[in-house]
Amino acid sequence: MTTTLPLFWHLSSAKKRDRIDASVKLVGALEQFQTQFVQKPVASASASDEEEEEDGEPKSDGLNLLNAQDVVYSIRRLIRGLGSPRESSRLGFAVALTELLSRIDTVTCPQVLSLITESTKNQGSMNGQDERDVLFARLFGIMSVIQSGLAVRTTPLPTSGPSTTLASSLESFEDIITQLVSLGESKSWLRESAWFALSLAIGALHESGVSWKDEAVGKTLVHLFVENQIWSTEKLALALKLQDLYPGREWKTLLSPAFKNPDLLSSGNLINISRILKESATDEDGAKDPTKAPSGTWKPQLNFAWDIILDQMLPSPNNTKPVKGSFQDFYRVVVDESLFSSTSSPQRKYWGFQVFQKALSRITEDSMPMLFTKNFMRSWINHLSKRDRYLHKVAQQTVTEVQAVVKDKPQLGFALILQLTGVNGSQQFDRLTKTKTVESILSNLDAKGIQQYIDYLMSQINEGDGSNIAVLNTRRAWIIDQLGSLIHNGGIPKEDGWVQSVLDWLVINGLFGIKKKSSKSSFPALRNIPTPAFSDILRQNCRVRLLSCLSDLNTQTSVVKSGEKSTKASAVAADGEFWIAKVLSTIELLEADEKHVVLLAEVDKEDDEYALRARAKKTIAKLRKISGEQQETARGGELLILGTLLSHYCAGDDEENEDPDALESCVDGATRMLLSDGKQKKTKDLADQTAEEPIDVLVDTIIGFLEKSTAYMRTVGNQVFSLLSGSVKDSTIDLIVTQLERRDPSRTAEDDDEDEDMEDIGEDDEGAEGVDDSDSDDANASQDEDSGDDSNDEEADLELRNKIEEALRVNGIEPASGETDSEEDEELMNDDQMMAIDEQLAQVFRSRTNEKKSGKDVDAQREATHFKNRVLDLVDTFIRKQPSSPHVLRLISPLIDLVAGSSQDEQQLSDKAKGILRSRIGKTKEFPTEVEAEQVLLISQNLHIQARKTHSSDLLSLLSICSLYLSKIMVHLKAEESLQTLYKDSLVDFTTRKNSALNASFFQDFIRRFPIQAWCLRGDILDLCRKSINSYRQCQVLQLLELLVSLLPSMDVRAEEVVEFMPLLRQLLLDVADDSCTDKANLSTAQMKELLKLGLVAVRQTKRIAPTATEAAWQPKSWRSLHESLTNSVRLKASPALQKMCEQIARMSEDSGSLSNSKPTKSKRKVDDVIETEGASTTPAPKKSNKRKKIRVDKS
Repeated sequence: MTTTLPLFWHLSSAKKRDRIDASVKLVGALEQFQTQFVQKPVASASASDEEEEEDGEPKSDGLNLLNAQDVVYSIRRLIRGLGSPRESSRLGFAVALTELLSRIDTVTCPQVLSLITESTKNQGSMNGQDERDVLFARLFGIMSVIQSGLAVRTTPLPTSGPSTTLASSLESFEDIITQLVSLGESKSWLRESAWFALSLAIGALHESGVSWKDEAVGKTLVHLFVENQIWSTEKLALALKLQDLYPGREWKTLLSPAFKNPDLLSSGNLINISRILKESATDEDGAKDPTKAPSGTWKPQLNFAWDIILDQMLPSPNNTKPVKGSFQDFYRVVVDESLFSSTSSPQRKYWGFQVFQKALSRITEDSMPMLFTKNFMRSWINHLSKRDRYLHKVAQQTVTEVQAVVKDKPQLGFALILQLTGVNGSQQFDRLTKTKTVESILSNLDAKGIQQYIDYLMSQINEGDGSNIAVLNTRRAWIIDQLGSLIHNGGIPKEDGWVQSVLDWLVINGLFGIKKKSSKSSFPALRNIPTPAFSDILRQNCRVRLLSCLSDLNTQTSVVKSGEKSTKASAVAADGEFWIAKVLSTIELLEADEKHVVLLAEVDKEDDEYALRARAKKTIAKLRKISGEQQETARGGELLILGTLLSHYCAGDDEENEDPDALESCVDGATRMLLSDGKQKKTKDLADQTAEEPIDVLVDTIIGFLEKSTAYMRTVGNQVFSLLSGSVKDSTIDLIVTQLERRDPSRTAEDDDEDEDMEDIGEDDEGAEGVDDSDSDDANASQDEDSGDDSNDEEADLELRNKIEEALRVNGIEPASGETDSEEDEELMNDDQMMAIDEQLAQVFRSRTNEKKSGKDVDAQREATHFKNRVLDLVDTFIRKQPSSPHVLRLISPLIDLVAGSSQDEQQLSDKAKGILRSRIGKTKEFPTEVEAEQVLLISQNLHIQARKTHSSDLLSLLSICSLYLSKIMVHLKAEESLQTLYKDSLVDFTTRKNSALNASFFQDFIRRFPIQAWCLRGDILDLCRKSINSYRQCQVLQLLELLVSLLPSMDVRAEEVVEFMPLLRQLLLDVADDSCTDKANLSTAQMKELLKLGLVAVRQTKRIAPTATEAAWQPKSWRSLHESLTNSVRLKASPALQKMCEQIARMSEDSGSLSNSKPTKSKRKVDDVIETEGASTTPAPKKSNKRKKIRVDKS
């Protein structure tokens, strides 16, 4: 007993693992005891029973005959423990009891049931909590008997006598049934658990081979359906289960009068079933139905009955049993019209969402529409739309379940989208619910599902009778948006087939009018004519969506296969052709098919626009033939012409969005840059020689694209510049940098207005010279247009008029009106009255002027900021694509100026410039090599001058990054002396000028990256340390020296240089320390510790590099003299750590052994350990591995 008693305590642990471990150990020990047990004789057993009775124990239940004493005790202890309310004891004891009963075959079901009944008797003096514990103890005990298999065990007990005793019997099984039914009736909140145990008992009986199975089934049916006439959800579940296991029973008699049809799931029984599952105790008329069980307390968990119902109506594919009932009718009546009805409570709807989630994982593509019923979709959308809705979380959980199902079964995605956007759903499902449900489903679709969805969308173009034009146009606009979202969604895998079909559809419906249907056309959009035809607004939507789709495709990367090689490229299809080129090819094919389609913005063949387009197409064909080094540049020119040409097609008659000179400039620039041969170059006249560079023409066009408000023009421009970046020249960089210069937006806007006014005056003068009688009508029409434009300002004028009238009324003057405007009633004002209102009227006009000016300034500033942001994209692209180009150097200063000169409203612009400098300049591994050292030095000098004056730590760190980048180039160009002079001058400014904006980090970065070049400045650093303007700067210089000395092992320096430097460093440290002791200097205790720490580091490095010269270089006597000075110093003698560090330096300098050749006999303390606390113990610390952090040294 001593080995098992401690295990009972852990059965009540709150941790599941502890409970399981205790159960395993307990059952294992009891099994071992039982194997060692020797059966007692009957007489001795009776004697022991009498002894127990005399001792006051209850009369024996026969367990002692065949079981060891520890087993008997454990069974009784475990049964008693089921009623304990402590922590998780009920769970732990039930698991242990179940496992024990399943392992031993020396107990009977009546014995255990008797113990359970005896220990769970309901006493009259019990309170509510005690009664609850007793009821749960009985339920858990019976569950253990059922789950252990003891209730239907067929093996007899191992007895020595001739008679055999079976472990289970019909009477004991019937006792289990009656007790569970009684438990369910006693408390409504216990009914589900009790009937679930009944379900387990029936399942165990069906799978067993007991001889009394038929009798047990009959008695069970009598207890459940004859003696108990009240129907509940749990009873319905057991009826379905029993009917499935034993279909030959008299179910019509057993189920009447509650159900007319013996098939429970038949359509005639659904209304009654809906009331039972809804746990409603009322009938159709609202009266209380005595045959329905009271609902009790609502629980959020679904009843186990739903699993049984769904198993029978939606069986798994491996289930061979036939499907029962019609799930469509069942879901409509029991779920949609009951749980999701408009009068249903939120609790019932919560159950409905859970039923939907359970059924969703079981349905197929064909049965999908059964779930998305009208009431369910209404409730789902309503509770998703707002976060404060009562069932918002479970609605969100339903969305998650839908997405998980589609991810697991992509073939269901298309059917799900049809339901979400169908009759019961909404085409704007994602917008209404503020989710991305449809979008996420589309992301999980395969290519077949995407194509099915596209075909479905295109089939909806002519859906309906066409009588309601507004509804038809709304649906068509939604279809256009859906087609665009397929390409916009980056999660959807793009395949050329369906992408091309979407682009072709947008081209046909946006740029062309269909004259005649072509059933054999390769374009599906020509096989069915839209009836009625697309409106102008819808055609405009198609054009806008076409350009946005191409914009998205330009930013997405595709894998282009050429032979065995695969490369990634943007803006192209899988065959390597630009998507814009594919669209223009479609337009060209449709232009040739004059029989079926007509171009909406058709251009006359004799017009200059037609000739320009033809010339552009010929230029594109020539550019495609270029190969070799200029192939990438040629592709950039091709894409630029393609993008501009398509924009001309889409602009049509819209002159505002069309730049008439852009296409011609692109064609001319590409021709002069890539298609000019030697003869043409020789025959150039003076005008051509002084003309603008072709690359500048193309880049200027790209910059013009960036000024457009469309994403299409911007993405095309960025992609083209990425391809042209290899051909950029100095003038091109000037052009880009000019866009980043800071200008006064208000002055720029005024200049633009003046230019427009001058153009208007010029046009008026030209029109006045050529006007005649025949043009008078046109002149009048233009005047009408002008008056229409002026009417836009009527609102503002009315506001101004109201302010003037108010100013007049304040001074007692009634404003003139049509009724009072007569000379007779007019009252003249004197001079005083005129002066009184003069200031108020002036204030009105002044405020009006300021409002106009401020509004115009804000808009101009915002547009300028956005434009510079887009130009920075070009800068980022150039540095990323051409990191070794000499032109990169010319971009550093403008970026720094942009960061330094940006206002608070331009924070985004400043952040973007910082990001470019940090990522493209600070982290690059490539740098320009073919540059002039003078140019690099000039830029570096400007950066250092700016660093000495700036007072922004963020800007100073950027200047340091750029300076290190330029230092790398100067080292490569063998201009180390200029680099050292540059940093020396900055160091002089830092140490000798009090208002210097430099900090120690600026020089520490240089020392870490270029320690060899920094070592050359060692003498200057020592001198400047003496000349420091104050002790704070002096200590910072000492920190620089410490960093430089610590990096000596990573540098390839001669020992002679170290031996020559160390005495100078020693003398500096001693002089500064002596001055502090005599109050000539005012170093604090902490600063003195840093000084001595530098001495310790320097001594160690000297011993490492030149061990024999250590004592001569550091002179231990001088440090002992300093030790005495520290001891006698009034200000510093209170710090024992300083004296100990000084003594340590003296001892280390006396030791002639080398750190690299001999191992120290005693472990040495770290410097940090010495200076950590004053008065620390001098006991040596444990030896640690002497690992040195590697420093990255730039040797380029």
